[in-house]
Amino acid sequence: MKFLIQRVNKANVTVANEIIGQIEKGFLIFIGICNDDTKETADKMLKKACNLRIFSDENDKTNLSLKDIGGSLLLVSQFTLYANCKKGNRPSFIDAGKPDHAGKLYEYIVKKSKEYCNIVETGCFGADMKVSLENDGPFTIMLDSTEL
Repeated sequence: MKFLIQRVNKANVTVANEIIGQIEKGFLIFIGICNDDTKETADKMLKKACNLRIFSDENDKTNLSLKDIGGSLLLVSQFTLYANCKKGNRPSFIDAGKPDHAGKLYEYIVKKSKEYCNIVETGCFGADMKVSLENDGPFTIMLDSTEL
């Protein structure tokens, strides 16, 4: 599983010209799921992401977590995080999770994330989405379950 975490001042997701999810200060997390991922993998990734201390305290040091600042989450599925670009110029996505498996695990992540954060917004799994954000910093972190 891969989480591409963007610390944002605001972000939103649009489908068919309609905003379906939006947040103010918090994390926009793009979520890539592979076939080997489990609920246990998701639990580990969520715990790590939501406890990251990457928000500034009163001394401008990154000591505060999402919960500490009362931040929000915007969760967006993104199979392209599993793009394999080793051969040729057209990425292969064979390492991305099959839609049935990935969709169920994405929904589990959304539900479970409400234990860490009061405001959880989402994109739409499998939809053609447009994502807008104001990155704060910019501050972007890639979490890969194989490295945790």
